[in-house]
Amino acid sequence: MFINIVKNSILGNKTQKILSFSTIFLATLLLSCMLNITLGVGNELGKELRNYGANIVVLPQGTSLNIEVGDKSIKPFANKTYLELKDLYKIKEIFWRNNIAAFAPFKEENALFSSREIALLGTYFDKNIPIDGESDYRTGFINLYPVWQIDGRWVDDLSKDYEVNMSKELASSLNLKLNDEFSVLINNENIKLKLVGIIKNASEYQNKILINIDNLNKILKQDGNYERAQVSALTIPESDLSQRARKDKDSLNSLEYDKWYCTAYVSSIAFQIEENYAGASAKALSKVADAESSIVKKIQSLMSLIFIICLVVASVAMASLINSDVFRRQKEIGLLKALGANNFQIYLIFAIDCLIVSLIASVFGSTFGFFLSDLIALKIFLHTINYNFIIYPICMLIAAIISLLGALLATKNYANMQIVEVLYGRK
Repeated sequence: MFINIVKNSILGNKTQKILSFSTIFLATLLLSCMLNITLGVGNELGKELRNYGANIVVLPQGTSLNIEVGDKSIKPFANKTYLELKDLYKIKEIFWRNNIAAFAPFKEENALFSSREIALLGTYFDKNIPIDGESDYRTGFINLYPVWQIDGRWVDDLSKDYEVNMSKELASSLNLKLNDEFSVLINNENIKLKLVGIIKNASEYQNKILINIDNLNKILKQDGNYERAQVSALTIPESDLSQRARKDKDSLNSLEYDKWYCTAYVSSIAFQIEENYAGASAKALSKVADAESSIVKKIQSLMSLIFIICLVVASVAMASLINSDVFRRQKEIGLLKALGANNFQIYLIFAIDCLIVSLIASVFGSTFGFFLSDLIALKIFLHTINYNFIIYPICMLIAAIISLLGALLATKNYANMQIVEVLYGRK
């Protein structure tokens, strides 16, 4: 008999069921969409920010001992020190190797063009640097700044000619056009260069001539070496733990150290590069890392706030629907009590009714929420976002809690009333 009553309760009043289904469907759709974006926005935003440059710099040990006085940097040692290009692969051979998105070496030398001093900056543009288990790995300046655009083409790392790139502003000031050949004076020797590409919006490199670093070493008659390397690493937002580690790793106990070391913080990745690369010192560019962390935390806080608002609105809407259904069926409650049903059995009828509708609606809502998060990600990041399937049970659990609490609050007042009050509406 009880099963028949529950069955009739579920199948009856289709309008109320459609409204309940729609409420939970829309609520879980928004919840799953916001949760999926909140959980994935850190990685996606990190990937987007990595398109604009590096967040770690690798230097020879000793050259990092700069003294910051006000807004000026003072180098105690005037002599340049170098790292060898043949060891560059070590940057990628660390525990967090998959988080190393790109890296490129740099070496700078001054040159004269018509008595004007200009910096000649050597780097790799798109170089094959074999690493353990990935013999075709390619990286360089283009991978470090994939959003930059160029008229013409990038320098070919395999070219024996002295091909160069430069910014639109520098080319204009030197009165050079695409495919022009020109000479610069380096170490009292005239070197002929060819402009094969003009970079748009080169920002910090707009006053430098970019050349392959092997060709620069050849011009300087030096062995294969470089002054510094910039590394673009995918990281997670900084926490109190990582900030403590950045200041003093010795202040961490063994558990905290293991947690920090095995988490993709920018400081832990820099530490592992330094640990794996003898003679090198890796430093996190704190301003870049802190700015990324700040942006990601603010977006996650915004999404979390929207998530809570969705949860509250859905709870209120569902409670109102259940309350109206219980009010409509108050005479049925009175009749059930007259036939001997206790309060728990009456509550159970409404709870099971709401629970089944909510669970079905939450599955549909979660699925469509994934699609909605994909559309939002396509609009913002121009590609889809990864699905976090843990969101399914979370949404189903939340829908179940909303339904059970709504049913409890709505039936409580009527279940405690006397039979005559429920049936005739008077005491």
